[in-house]
Amino acid sequence: MKSCLVVDDSRVVRKVARKILEELNFVCSEAEDGKQAMDLCAVSMPDAILLDWNMPVMTGIEFLRRLRKMSGGQSPKVVFCTTENDLAHIQEALSAGANEYIMKPFDSEIIQTKFQQVGLL
Repeated sequence: MKSCLVVDDSRVVRKVARKILEELNFVCSEAEDGKQAMDLCAVSMPDAILLDWNMPVMTGIEFLRRLRKMSGGQSPKVVFCTTENDLAHIQEALSAGANEYIMKPFDSEIIQTKFQQVGLL
């Protein structure tokens, strides 16, 4: 089974994403900010990361930049999942190493499609 780390400061968003991902046969872990996500990745690097942009402590873009510099940090497929939908944010995320970009709100079909596009399904 593949693993996915869901990083979002909203407990509701994490629970919804987790339910969808578990139905797609992912083992999920959760973090409520980028710092918690870094700590989890240092212990065990996931196959996929569903990442929010706007979070306290460490934002999603800060987390992504640090992740890609970590040992093994190039391997996870990172899908941003955020309300930031302007071209500048999308370009910044992709140039920082994101593999795909999902706009909130999302549903099962959107996550499944994006995860297929990046080769996780």
